[in-house]
Amino acid sequence: MVGRAPNLLSRSGSFRPENLGQNALAMIGNLCFTIFVVGVLIFTIIAATYEPEDPLFHPSTKITNFLTSKSNATFKADDTVMKTGEDFIGANQTVFSTFINLTDVDVSLPATEFGTENNPDCQGKTDEPIDCTDPDVFHLLMRAAIEKFKDIHFYRFGKSVRGSNDSSCHMAWRFRPKEGKTAAFYKDYREFMVSRSENCTLSVVSIGDYHSGPNARKRKRKNRDKTSAKSDEGFEKAQVKTGEQNIALPEVGEAVNDSLPVVESESSFSLGKYLVYHGGGDRCKSMNHYLWSFMCALGEAQYLNRTLIMDLSICLSKIYTSSGVDEEGKDFRFYFDFEHLKDSASVLDQEQFWSDWEKWHQKDGLSLHLVEDFKVTPMKLSGLKDTLIMRKFGSVEPDNYWYRVCEGETESVVQRPWHLVWKSRRLMDIVSAIASRLNWDYDSVHVVRGEKARNRELWPHLAEDTSPEALLSSLQDKIDDGRNLYIATNEPETSSFNPLKDKYSTHFLHDYKDLWDENSEWYSETAKLHNGSPVEFDGYMRVSVDTEVFLRGKKQIETFNELTKDCKDGINTCTSSS
Repeated sequence: MVGRAPNLLSRSGSFRPENLGQNALAMIGNLCFTIFVVGVLIFTIIAATYEPEDPLFHPSTKITNFLTSKSNATFKADDTVMKTGEDFIGANQTVFSTFINLTDVDVSLPATEFGTENNPDCQGKTDEPIDCTDPDVFHLLMRAAIEKFKDIHFYRFGKSVRGSNDSSCHMAWRFRPKEGKTAAFYKDYREFMVSRSENCTLSVVSIGDYHSGPNARKRKRKNRDKTSAKSDEGFEKAQVKTGEQNIALPEVGEAVNDSLPVVESESSFSLGKYLVYHGGGDRCKSMNHYLWSFMCALGEAQYLNRTLIMDLSICLSKIYTSSGVDEEGKDFRFYFDFEHLKDSASVLDQEQFWSDWEKWHQKDGLSLHLVEDFKVTPMKLSGLKDTLIMRKFGSVEPDNYWYRVCEGETESVVQRPWHLVWKSRRLMDIVSAIASRLNWDYDSVHVVRGEKARNRELWPHLAEDTSPEALLSSLQDKIDDGRNLYIATNEPETSSFNPLKDKYSTHFLHDYKDLWDENSEWYSETAKLHNGSPVEFDGYMRVSVDTEVFLRGKKQIETFNELTKDCKDGINTCTSSS
């Protein structure tokens, strides 16, 4: 065998010395081509089997820019509180510039401090009831309010009316805090105690607490003409005409009318076009998940120009309940502004809809188109003439999540109409009440503790950085001594913050529990929505109110970035914006 080797080498010219360079190049080329083919194959396999992550928790750049705050690192990515439409309206609206000054109030009689000068013809009239409808009394009350509440801007005063006795007047006003960071108006109505001296000088003795003047509260009336509106509203400055489109703004404190809409007649029902989502795996998930999916359904209904049939019954996730289990039977109206939604979009409660459908669909020949695959895009359904389109979702997660309908090519076509969903004005009225008790003049700090403070592997310094001693050190250069300090926190033992009382007037959410207890307006109104049964002020409501009060502080100190160097989502997860 050894003797034959030269013969073998001599048979193949490819192994000759002059050919070795060409052979090497050919082998390298074949190797590179093989690597390329293998790479393409691997990429193809990954692309075919890849499932995108849940966009609720990892949204696209467009949604990230929309759903995150540029000014608030603590709350902006909080999985507990969902941002809603009013959070994204600019706070620099032109309408906010036309507030009422003292010089705008035309006091007919010369005024002393909270009073009017003596009247020579007043003998024997000192004990007569105060005429709250008198223009001079109205102007007196307006002046007293403007001078007393220096941290708010007034935009409209309602006419003063008789109060609880002969010396009492009630008056309402529309306002917002001078340093307001949210685009919203607020309504208050208070009791004014008015005295008349021996020379008939009128003066305001005292002004009651938030919402202490219920006689001045009026329900909003739809379709008022400008003349009646002007005469009913009392006093306001004329709006500056800018040619800009008017933007709907929340009015916290107004009476809420969130009764369910109804179809006027059989003919109206038969002429309508409807969309309903049925089943799916979204129930009992976080409120963020629920709203992300609901907004997809609402967006598709708007795209198809159909009425959305919605289930107002919500299952509240166990992460928000005191029982620690998922709780059915919650109402959409507990958490969101249904009045604004039904006034701005076409929606119907599903119970009412199915009742009407059962009565009329056979009689009037109404058709139903069933869709059982979320991959069937809204664009493919746009030409359907059927009365009802039903999207039916299966039992396999995550393909049975409603928001899957709005993925892929649909994302750039169907827009989620965030401007249609606002937070519950009943909850926001609690926020306004707390801020008003603090005269809208307070600073706030958010202190995250709880599970994160106990988990030293992910948050090694949080417990120490949020201790009372550390807080005193961190806040001393940020908050002036003696200030009202609202502390938003998930720490159940608020007594641990007692050392801060030596420097600040501290306030916590539970200090205001009378605003949702059994004697409160919130309690009675939510019970009416719940067939007379009391409604628990649950964990989502608490965090929502706590957050909103925090966000209305003049100075806002956040846990992450300002109190600790730990990252919000755990060690090594910090970004430039969090």
